[in-house]
Amino acid sequence: MRSNMLAEKRANHATVVPLKGNGGERSEPEVPERGTTVAAAKSAPPPDPEVPAYPTRRKHSAAYKLRILKEADAADTGDIGALLRREGLYSSYLTAWRRQRETGELGALTARKRGPGPKMDEATRRKLTQLEKANSRLSSRLRRAEQIILIQKKISELLGIPLSPCQIGDED
Repeated sequence: MRSNMLAEKRANHATVVPLKGNGGERSEPEVPERGTTVAAAKSAPPPDPEVPAYPTRRKHSAAYKLRILKEADAADTGDIGALLRREGLYSSYLTAWRRQRETGELGALTARKRGPGPKMDEATRRKLTQLEKANSRLSSRLRRAEQIILIQKKISELLGIPLSPCQIGDED
């Protein structure tokens, strides 16, 4: 008899009510009415256990970002929180979007064509090749000059010849 009473008390107090999904929004848990049993809660369909294979990243257009920033700038401090909750956004989004607006990235957001850039014409390609060869030639000359200077320093140190410090802007 005692075990039956304990089972009834547990059934009345341990009622499980699944939360209703409403598109990812937060909601208050439903409180069961007094006298509801576990059997009544079991009649509700169980939640769908399937999880999407890959989460989808939310993408916001430039117009949407500008509209939200305009509303946030016009709102009071307490109203910004309500705006963020209503739109399902984080406050860090506002910070990043404001920074983008200040640098001009939001105004310049237009549909850009993906893929490699346009090909260079033949004259530009020849000029680029010529400049790359000159750059590599000058780099090797610079390395040789630095090695010669290093050797000269060591020789003067061994022979005890004092070197005069080079003055900036002094050219021979």
